[in-house]
Amino acid sequence: MNVQSPADWPILLIAVVGSILLVEVIRRVLSKAGRKWELARHLVEHCTWPAFTVAAVAATNVAFRPGMFGEAPGELGAGATVDRFLGLGTIGAVTWLIVQATYALTDVVLDRLVRVEGERNRRARRIRTQLGLVRRIAAAVIIVIALGAMLFSFPQVRALGAGLLASAGIAGAVVGIAAQPTLGNMLAGLQLAFSDALRLDDVVVVEEEWGRIEELTLTYVVLRLWDERRLVLPVSYFTQNPFENWTRHGSRVLAVVYLRVDWSVPVGKLREALYEFLQGNPLWDQKDWTLQVTDVLPNGLVELRALMSAADSPSAWDLKCDVREFLVDFVRDNYPDALPRFRVESPETRAGVKWGLDPSS
Repeated sequence: MNVQSPADWPILLIAVVGSILLVEVIRRVLSKAGRKWELARHLVEHCTWPAFTVAAVAATNVAFRPGMFGEAPGELGAGATVDRFLGLGTIGAVTWLIVQATYALTDVVLDRLVRVEGERNRRARRIRTQLGLVRRIAAAVIIVIALGAMLFSFPQVRALGAGLLASAGIAGAVVGIAAQPTLGNMLAGLQLAFSDALRLDDVVVVEEEWGRIEELTLTYVVLRLWDERRLVLPVSYFTQNPFENWTRHGSRVLAVVYLRVDWSVPVGKLREALYEFLQGNPLWDQKDWTLQVTDVLPNGLVELRALMSAADSPSAWDLKCDVREFLVDFVRDNYPDALPRFRVESPETRAGVKWGLDPSS
């Protein structure tokens, strides 16, 4: 018997259009509120298209009846197939919306942590790293649960559930052996994040490459190098190999500049000039500085070390370049006799020194 009603399709269309219009009204309200309410802005950015999808699919799923295609009750046909796909689509759309809403909620916290500077910056970066990993894990768990709900919506899959549970131990062992490297990386990622060994924006030296941690996931780490290249390494690398972390206990970095000059250099005058230069340089954080004679090299030159602190590694690099340029110009313009020079002793000079004669005569 045909149970199709002429009013079914208009009702379905009205339900879909009405739900989409309702979502659009909510979107406009949140967009206006987003100027003052940060969460509303992130909800609009992340959840607009998922919300439209949920509204359309859910409304269609509620208003749709298999009999709309003319099937008799209990008859399997196009209507039953469409109804099954609508159920799966509803689960998928709701899962998409939940994941994006989770990202919107966490983005509010992450945005505030990005703006934290000074002594609290290290703690903020640690929380950002941990929160980023936690929300990835949460999204993965939500997706797995959704896939399970989709599969168990099929009666055939539910009937196989007992058999699958009985063989879960063997299958788990096989999968565990096959996925050992991946699982090891995931555990290493959790270890790095929650042991506070590595954080986003940390300055590290890996494989003689200097860079900043740009992305830290459960499986890999992206290192943004000083020349804008990206070095991608598995997370397990950082648990199995040594690396330098310049911002482990804070973002402040000491910048070091070495200068090799002649013995005639007036170190005191150079120290005074350096201090005056640092006071006028905005990259110096007004804390640590010194100029010391650190070594006398075998080639006869004197090694000077200028040490000064900066708020972070990019500032320290620029400050090093500025100080090096200043010291070179200062010595060249004011004390040219102190420029590096190498002394060579010839046989004639050695003989003159031996008999007490003037080498220049």
